[in-house]
Amino acid sequence: MAKTTKLARAPNRVRIIGGEYRGRILRFPASVQLRPTPDRVRETIFNWLGQDLTGRTCLDLFAGSGALGFEAASRNAADVVMVEQDRNTFAALQENQRLLGAGRTQLVNRNAIEFLGKEARRYDVIFLDPPYDFGKTEELFTHLPAILAVGGMVYREGPRFLAESGQWVSYRQAKAGAVHYQLLQYNHA
Repeated sequence: MAKTTKLARAPNRVRIIGGEYRGRILRFPASVQLRPTPDRVRETIFNWLGQDLTGRTCLDLFAGSGALGFEAASRNAADVVMVEQDRNTFAALQENQRLLGAGRTQLVNRNAIEFLGKEARRYDVIFLDPPYDFGKTEELFTHLPAILAVGGMVYREGPRFLAESGQWVSYRQAKAGAVHYQLLQYNHA
């Protein structure tokens, strides 16, 4: 019986799997919109990106549980900006930031499209894991080249792979259950 209770609480927690905060637990509110990136997928992503992100700037555009952004900070990213629109989820991110002592993270409580319209910094890695029912993926991708550093990567997670189009090229991709994830590069030339 205790095992069932433990499993029932598991969706509101995720564990950081590498780096300085390895093994630390992130807690977040229950919501059908929050789908933390599974451990196995995060392990693959950070194998693709490299285990050490020293010197890189990262943007976690739909931060949600914070799993991707805090994982990047844990792996020595120079700066991690995490954007989350939902106030309750944002409050949980603030608490997790405080508990971790994650000084290299900056939290922004704003809509992703609005954030992109005003952002001037460039990022080496952009994590893009919107809710599956998010209907503005194409609009997001029109804004990304302006803030993606030359040679930078966009990690995208969704219900299916994003087809290569125009100057976006899929560098790597994989599938885990219903999760389709890929690293994309933009040809700035």
